[in-house]
Amino acid sequence: MQKREAIRGVPVNVITGFLGVGKTTAIRHLLNKKPSGERWAVLVNEFGEVGVDGGLFGSSRDGELFIREVPGGCMCCSAGLPMQVALNQLLTRARPHRLLIEPTGLGHPQEVLGTLAGQVASGVLDLRATLTLVDARCIEDDRYLKSDTFRQQLEVADLVVANKVDLYGERELENLSRFLGFLGKDAEESLLTVEQGRIQLEWLHGPSNFQVEENYPHIHQSLPSVEDETLPECGYLRKENRGGGYYSCGWRFDPMMVFDYDQLFALISGADAERVKGVFITGQGVFGFNKSGDVLSVMDLDDAIDSRVEVIVQEPRNWCALESALLNALSAD
Repeated sequence: MQKREAIRGVPVNVITGFLGVGKTTAIRHLLNKKPSGERWAVLVNEFGEVGVDGGLFGSSRDGELFIREVPGGCMCCSAGLPMQVALNQLLTRARPHRLLIEPTGLGHPQEVLGTLAGQVASGVLDLRATLTLVDARCIEDDRYLKSDTFRQQLEVADLVVANKVDLYGERELENLSRFLGFLGKDAEESLLTVEQGRIQLEWLHGPSNFQVEENYPHIHQSLPSVEDETLPECGYLRKENRGGGYYSCGWRFDPMMVFDYDQLFALISGADAERVKGVFITGQGVFGFNKSGDVLSVMDLDDAIDSRVEVIVQEPRNWCALESALLNALSAD
């Protein structure tokens, strides 16, 4: 039996940013621009217990796209074990030409980068530019300015990408540049602007200035994933999480449970939440829902292994009421 060649020098980019800034949209854009014939892998971490982003990115395309999710909080915790296991499995399976890592918007990217130390030192991974997406309209919001996570996301960035620039007012980009200067970053060298997450492939090729060290303090707890859990007889599973001043609740539904598109759209449109992400099998097809603040985007998807949704809020909620509303949105057919 012929021995497979060792995996060496896989370019890896961390693409980070706070909740709702458009990381998933940006990565979808990059995947659509991926050079033909290249295998790409995406390792995505979500705050909630039910992984949704994998479904939003799409399924494997002729063996050229591989997705691995680590739901349930910061994937670099517990000495980096959840991330290391997922990373090793993904590299072995995909043997990719490029790896993209999307940490949760509520996680600490410095620890994620630090967890890559072993693979970088051994030559398995080639750490390239870290991209941090930011919405400059939020730069004066205390939730951001007082957040250690937000500041760390900017500090580790090789490139700061101001997303949704078409929606900015006159001074918002200037305020972001000033804040970057306060953090010791040169906005003229590191700040770029885009609309709708349209980051460029060439930005991934830049060097990383991050000094990889072996150990970083981990301040969260890793939580178990629901990915391999069997659904109960009722046909759906609910999981909750909390941390960093946020609360989440996620549901996973049996693929035989088909939803009514119009009822789902009305429910998610009216949801009072920081974030809502979902992939649903409906009577009209499979759709991805992505709501940040008051803005809801809906995308057509080719398929889905099941329906799932994650909701993130800043105050405790009556999740039973939302669960009832979701069940009421099931198709009557």
